[in-house]
Amino acid sequence: MIVLPADIYVVINKNMIDDSMKQLISILYQPIIGHTAVSLYYTLLDDLDKTKSMSEDLTHHHLMATMQLDLDEIVSARRKLEATGLMKTFYKKDHVNYYVYQLYAPISAAEFLNHPILNIVLYNNLGKKEYDKIVGFYKLPRVNLKEFSDVTAYFDEVFTSVPKGLTIENEDIKNNQSTKLLLKKGIDISLLISAIPKNMVNDKCFSDDAVNLINSLCFTYNIDELSMQGLVRDSLNEKGMIDAKVLRKSCRDFYQFENNGKLPTLVYATQPEYLKSPHGDQSKWAKMVETFESLTPYDYLKSKYKGGNPTARDLKLVESLLADLKLPAGVVNVLIAYVLKINNQNLSRSYVEAIAGQWKRLNIETVEDAMRISEKEHKKMKKLIEKKTTSTKVVKKEKEILPDWFDQPVEKVASTKEEEQELTDLLKELTN
Repeated sequence: MIVLPADIYVVINKNMIDDSMKQLISILYQPIIGHTAVSLYYTLLDDLDKTKSMSEDLTHHHLMATMQLDLDEIVSARRKLEATGLMKTFYKKDHVNYYVYQLYAPISAAEFLNHPILNIVLYNNLGKKEYDKIVGFYKLPRVNLKEFSDVTAYFDEVFTSVPKGLTIENEDIKNNQSTKLLLKKGIDISLLISAIPKNMVNDKCFSDDAVNLINSLCFTYNIDELSMQGLVRDSLNEKGMIDAKVLRKSCRDFYQFENNGKLPTLVYATQPEYLKSPHGDQSKWAKMVETFESLTPYDYLKSKYKGGNPTARDLKLVESLLADLKLPAGVVNVLIAYVLKINNQNLSRSYVEAIAGQWKRLNIETVEDAMRISEKEHKKMKKLIEKKTTSTKVVKKEKEILPDWFDQPVEKVASTKEEEQELTDLLKELTN
């Protein structure tokens, strides 16, 4: 859906946000969602009167003016808040569209640093040194109390009982509520359950929390349904319940065994769902976009090695684009394709980083934007070359190094048979 400046929104605060929670957001969430999303969270908080839990009706033009950002940047930041559980959005279509933004508290440091997804992403984004600093900051000191006696007073030792029959209840009181991280895609849990003998599991074994954990671990460690069945079975305790610690460790060990001892890195991630293009368009352009969005940078890079494995140097370069510059996976795929085509199949670090830096400054986050900026920059280069020489041979050679989508109109109609065959050839090039 397209958000317009005139569209109205109202903010509902579900929490009591204090300085310690703001610190959690700055230290733990910001390395994942970025400073713009954090700024949006605080801006929406400021829209609330200090004594109210709900703001007055405001327009998105107010947000644009306050944050000095365009709507695309605000919507992108909002989706990051939604994806990490800091916000929920509700929408009602009308002559002027209406949005309700519910703000939620961050989860505790203990929950975050043990979360099967957030914890891994934080580690990848920061690196071991910075990550260890954060863990050290939140670690509790251990004090040996064996020689001490607990002399803490009980409530009824200090206070008298309340009058009989007196009860006071209050509803809808502010409480620090956090939401769970939601994954749109998960494994077929019913298939997993059916593969495990009923006499091995408790009726309460596959609770919502257990299913969420399984899906999160599948996402984090890229584990398929068949492999997860065995890992879940091995994690069952004597009561027929899933031992979460055992399952986490088993998934981590499984991943390391399959990947030569390495823990998951961002090179195995795909384009985030909230940055993907809508499905349905059958044009050649749209199918190329979908290809770049669906492949991990590792798989795309490997496809260029003709059956071999990417070098450690190239993988390290790609990982730095994902972790240091925080370019989305699909954008990195386009960057790889572009540089390999125009630089004689050479991923020169200085060349790649120069283009990546420009794209980061231009806030390129979607595959389509990356493809368009590549096309635009190439046309500039093409004009410069044509000014220097009118040789048809040079011009022809320059055309031959165009990325596959260059000089192709963005079609909105179904592809012809010729286009379908051309697309098939393109996809073969990507995967061979």
